[in-house]
Amino acid sequence: MNKQLISQNIKSTAKELGFDYCGIAKAIQLDDDARRLESWLSKGFNGTMQYMQNHFDLRIDPTKLVPDAKSVITLLINYFPEDKQLEDAPKIAKYAFGEDYHHVIKNKLNHFFARIREEIGEINGRGFVDSAPVLERTWAQKSGLGWIGKNGNLINKKQGSFFFIASLIVDIELYYDDPFVKDYCGSCTKCIDNCPTEAILPEKIIDGSKCISYFTIELKDALIPEKMKGKFDTWLFGCDVCQDVCPWNRFSKPTNEIKFKPLPEILNFNSNDWEDLTEDKFSTVFKDSPIKRSKFKGIKRNLHFIKE
Repeated sequence: MNKQLISQNIKSTAKELGFDYCGIAKAIQLDDDARRLESWLSKGFNGTMQYMQNHFDLRIDPTKLVPDAKSVITLLINYFPEDKQLEDAPKIAKYAFGEDYHHVIKNKLNHFFARIREEIGEINGRGFVDSAPVLERTWAQKSGLGWIGKNGNLINKKQGSFFFIASLIVDIELYYDDPFVKDYCGSCTKCIDNCPTEAILPEKIIDGSKCISYFTIELKDALIPEKMKGKFDTWLFGCDVCQDVCPWNRFSKPTNEIKFKPLPEILNFNSNDWEDLTEDKFSTVFKDSPIKRSKFKGIKRNLHFIKE
């Protein structure tokens, strides 16, 4: 088969396995991203996320992850929920409504790679789902799937930004999509204007050390800094403000992935339910949920902080 036909088959397989979009880009060193990442780290925007400083060369050069890498296949899978939480409940970011996406997508990605190998023979490659030093949004933009918005999220013109991104780096040449070069954010600044902690800066720079998601998920300290008091609204785990106000997300459609359907507790827990939650019940209810990342102590700390 020629490269174009192989690439068409790859995209058909991705759709068949439940991925919403698939794009392919040439594996090259990301020199522009290297400069931006270096500047971002030098300003301390990673906060206590020291892992962001690790494996710098791996982040910018796909051949360091897969020897003789030729192509980066990027996959998007929609997680936008059909249902909403109770109005007065502590808020959970939508990506955490269902089962942990790392496990769900990793399984799909392994199946996807196995199918590709069945069709075109022995190839080398590695799949990544937000768990390795891969600049997924850049590769998504380079493969024509959308542009990076002012809030730092990849925005797809047809469906907005409520997507998980997965990458498969392989050592064969494929037919490459044109990069998405236009920025459709235009003069809109809704995400910047509405960010509760002013974490979104000009030039599509996010100060991760100010983001509510950072404080409620990544920060492992016993206490959240007092200077952030009153800025969290009622966000208990993560934050969706910059996506919720984005005009492009009016095109969001409910996910078809059943494993991303919300846990009943996410939809039905009110403030008292979260307050009364025991560690045993937390471990049982959220054993397959991204929420377990904050651990029981982290959720209780966050709850105490937003209720004070």
